[in-house]
Amino acid sequence: MTTSGATFKVLVVDDSNTIRRSAEIFLKQGGHEVVLADDGFDALAKINDYHPQLIFCDILMPKLDGYQTVAIIKRNPRFASTPVVMLSSKDGVFDKARGRMVGCQEYLTKPFTKDQLLQAVQQYGQSDQGAM
Repeated sequence: MTTSGATFKVLVVDDSNTIRRSAEIFLKQGGHEVVLADDGFDALAKINDYHPQLIFCDILMPKLDGYQTVAIIKRNPRFASTPVVMLSSKDGVFDKARGRMVGCQEYLTKPFTKDQLLQAVQQYGQSDQGAM
């Protein structure tokens, strides 16, 4: 019900094409700009080019998992304050704690709804305060 006119640039990182496309559709319906990455390495390349204001990141991915990806992102001073929401089919306490340890703000369990995604964007999306 919140109708905020804010539009955010959001990066969605997931190795599942179905999840990426669902998130893209939901976020675009919410009026947001969406950039997609299919793994951690792809995300690291795109974050520098697109400077997202919020990142949704899957945990279980090949090559670099979500925890490793977020840890690398958070080590970069330019992106240390960029909010990250972890996406996972695992919803154990340990998984959530590990996500917090690497710097994520929130943890959404798959399958997520359009409302859950848009609510996370409204809650954690940050406006560009003089960022590049």
